[in-house]
Amino acid sequence: MIVVVKLGTSVLTGGTQRLDRAHMVELVRQCAMLQKAGHKVVVVTSGAVAAGRELLGFPDLPADLPHKQMLAAIGQGQLVQLWQHLFGLYGLNVGQMLLTRADLEDRERYLNARDTLGTLLSHGVIPLINENDAVATNEIKVGDNDNLSARVAILAKAELLLLLTDQPGLFTADPRANPDAELIQEVKTIDATLHKLAGGSVSGLGTGGMATKLQAADVARRAGIAVVIASGHGVDVIGRLVAGERVGTRFSPIEDPLESRKQWILAGPPPVGRLQLDDGAVRALVDKGASLLPKGISAIHGRFERGDAVALLAPDGHKLGVGLVRYSAAELTAILGVHSDAISMALGFDRGAVAIHRDDLVLLG
Repeated sequence: MIVVVKLGTSVLTGGTQRLDRAHMVELVRQCAMLQKAGHKVVVVTSGAVAAGRELLGFPDLPADLPHKQMLAAIGQGQLVQLWQHLFGLYGLNVGQMLLTRADLEDRERYLNARDTLGTLLSHGVIPLINENDAVATNEIKVGDNDNLSARVAILAKAELLLLLTDQPGLFTADPRANPDAELIQEVKTIDATLHKLAGGSVSGLGTGGMATKLQAADVARRAGIAVVIASGHGVDVIGRLVAGERVGTRFSPIEDPLESRKQWILAGPPPVGRLQLDDGAVRALVDKGASLLPKGISAIHGRFERGDAVALLAPDGHKLGVGLVRYSAAELTAILGVHSDAISMALGFDRGAVAIHRDDLVLLG
């Protein structure tokens, strides 16, 4: 089994301002036991900024992007060196991969990253993955390591994604404010009600909270990957979760996982525009598995080019899916509601009869 273990800053620091090296040793021990048992482990590690701040003696710095990138640049080497030393205690080698959203959006770079990750795993090396915070801007960032870990799980063709945090899992209410809040042990459907239960980052040390973990769980489970949100400080939590023990909140994978290209669409480029569909188009997509035709689009929002990802909206506004368009926003505007056989007349050319082919479309349902 390939297991992706995402370790948040709050897990690595224990809620303090310093990396908790004693606990990191324990996490490494658990990962080493998995490797020894025949599993393959990928670690998505936060903590570069915290490591950089610690190395500099906790200076009082502005909370702007250049200073965060400076701390990440200083701390990333320290963090990897520490992981390298700790895994080395168990005779394991590590390999660092720093990714940005751009690496996941471009099909060739996506495939290259997948090949590198697969090669590391085939040689028994523990991949250590983090976002390349030292150079990433808001335009090319995934934004948080929860969503990055879901995309890494897809890259690695993992069966299980563990999102380890400072909370025991997802609760029916905020357990810090409501003593009657109960742990949700299993989730089969992620809906609007569940999203309302998610809050922000508890510790203030990291970039993620329960909301980003739900997003990550939704992405991974659609690719057929089981996901668990659990406390990173539980006793032997990694081994217990891999063994199937009921710890934390487990998200069941969708039984019919998406094929490879659609996994890339779901995990890769975020939508840069929106297409409002009419009822007929929705029925054709959902009930018949059809492609999206220009005549089924009632409104266009945003600026996008051919090949960009766009969100598909039902008439009531809810997000129906994501797809890669074959026409730009300007071109689609010119053929809005036009029958496919009239595209060439309206544009003076055509790129095919469909606005989005069904092979380039993922329905969220």
